[in-house]
Order: sequence, then C-alpha cells, then structure tokens
Amino acid sequence: MKKIRIGILGASDIAFRRFLPALKTVEKFEFAGVAVADCRERGGEIDEKSYEPLLVKKREKAQKFVDNYGGKIYQGYGNLISSEDVDAVYVPLPPSLHFEWCYKALAAGKHVLSEKPCTTSLEDTAKLTALAEEKGLALYENYAFGLHRQIAKIRELLEEGKIGELRLIRTAFGFPYRSAEDFRYDKKMGGGALLDCGGYALKAVQLFTGDGLHVVTSALHHTDRHDVDMYGSAVLTDQNAVEAQIAFGMDNSYKCELEIWGSKACILAPRIFTPPAEMETQIIIKGQTEEVIKTAPDDQFAHAIEYFGSCTENRETRENAGKEILTQSRLVDEMERKNILH
Repeated sequence: MKKIRIGILGASDIAFRRFLPALKTVEKFEFAGVAVADCRERGGEIDEKSYEPLLVKKREKAQKFVDNYGGKIYQGYGNLISSEDVDAVYVPLPPSLHFEWCYKALAAGKHVLSEKPCTTSLEDTAKLTALAEEKGLALYENYAFGLHRQIAKIRELLEEGKIGELRLIRTAFGFPYRSAEDFRYDKKMGGGALLDCGGYALKAVQLFTGDGLHVVTSALHHTDRHDVDMYGSAVLTDQNAVEAQIAFGMDNSYKCELEIWGSKACILAPRIFTPPAEMETQIIIKGQTEEVIKTAPDDQFAHAIEYFGSCTENRETRENAGKEILTQSRLVDEMERKNILH
C-alpha cells in the first residue's frame, strides 16, 4: 500500500499533542515533515533581523517534531507545499492564515486537512471548496468530535426511539480566559468565540438535525478587553421545526456538553467535544429512571485522519466533506448577520 505523505505547516501544539500521536496509528499515512515559516510568510511588518530570534525558537520546536516522529524540517511553508515528497498538508495555523495556505496547497495539487475554521468567511470557504472539487482533491475541516464513538451511540439511541419524539437540542462549549497573547483574542488572527468554540456547537447541532438548518437569532457579546466576540448564543431550527439552542464562550467557566430532550427522556453527554483519547466517556439517559452508558476510550483525531484518507480516495466522500464545510461556514455567516448586538 502506497502511503500518503503528509506535512505540517507550523510546529503547533495541537499538531504535536494530538495530530502526530494519532497519525502514528493510521497505516495509510506517513509523516513527511514540518515547515517553519520564513520571514515573508509571517506577514505583517516584521524584518528578517527582528524575526531571527523567533525563528530560532520555531526551529527548536520543529526539531522536537522530527526527534519524536521522524520526517524533516522544511524552511518555509512554500517549500513544503511544493515538495514532491509531500502528498497532503495539515494546516493548524491561526484561522486568518487558513485560506491563504489551504488555497496554495490545493493549487499545488496537495490534499488538505485544515483545522477549524476552514476559513474566516463564507466567500473564502466557497473558493476553497470549489478549487478542491475542480482539482479532485480532498479538503477536510477537522471537527474530529463528530467521529467519536459516543456520537454513533447517541444516534443509535435516537433511532431506537429511546427518548421518544425529539423536542430540543442544547449544546454548550466554553472555557476560562487563556491569555491576552492567545490568537483567539486577536481579530487580525481570526479570533473570536464564534469562530472558535462556537463552531463546535454549530457542528454538533448539524449532526442531529435535518436539511434546511438555519439561524433564527444570535447574540455575540464583546467586552472592553479585546476586539473580538468573547461569548455568544443562538437559536436554530431545521425544516422539521426541530429547535436547537447553542451557547459558547472563551471567558467562561468550563462547559463541554450536549443535551437532547425528547418526549419521553433526555440524553446528556457531558464531555462531547474534547475527550482525550484515553478517556472513557458517559452518556446519561434521564427519564423516569436514570441510565448511564459508558463508552470506551476512542481517539477521535485518528478517526478524523482516517476519514481524510477516505476523502483522498473516494469522490463521494470528498463531495460530502465539501458540502459540510460550506454548511458550517454558511451558518457562521448567518450568525454574524443575525447578531442582535451589532
């Protein structure tokens, strides 16, 4: 079996902590290496002399990737993308850089696995998905939680009629304030709660609703500390009048849950988005009695890489992935347009 050689743009923490350990378990892939941005690829007003100290740190970080997982260090994102030794590219950069480097990778004939959000605008997302379709390349947005075994189990419970008729979906994802230097709090870097944790909540709703999902109303709250939305909420509905309520925030107490309320019972998943690969998760069914279903540890990152591999081979799978990316971007766009706190 010929392996897909995948390179990483930037020595990011998520690539080292989650992506590469998962990649080792997927036989279809081989780690080609990691790229360190040159001065021109950084953007902004920074000269080579000023960039040199940061470049040294980035090279040291990249060396840890190579020491632990093999591959090589590429001097410049462009050099990795143009390399004949690379078939696919993983893009874990800040959101504002996703469109540029995903587009360049696709244009160079590489499959692309992008961290979420795929881009920061519906227009850019449409351009990316169109280019991927035109070239017959895979483009996958890494909302890995949707592939965790607990999602499959929840679907099974719904199909069995365990909760009766579906009445309401509620989901919330939020975490405490990190630091002022974090890209999530910088508008120029594509920050904001909606694009970050809000995207998870929107994606979760799509897993359990039908076609025609749209935003009824949304509220994106700002504070004096930063120029981005810090927390928010929305109401959505689909063509079957199933209602969903989402809430999210990146200056909140921690919450990572999904609730599906039915006519007979309610399903609660208290760690729906970010369970570590070694964590046993729980699904709680509350009706006249309470039942706890334990689901075995599962590596959702590995499943995402496997699915991405399927996208490189199967046209229908690629097309479905592209449609999901567009739907996600459309809903984000609707939330921004229907924000009552403009």
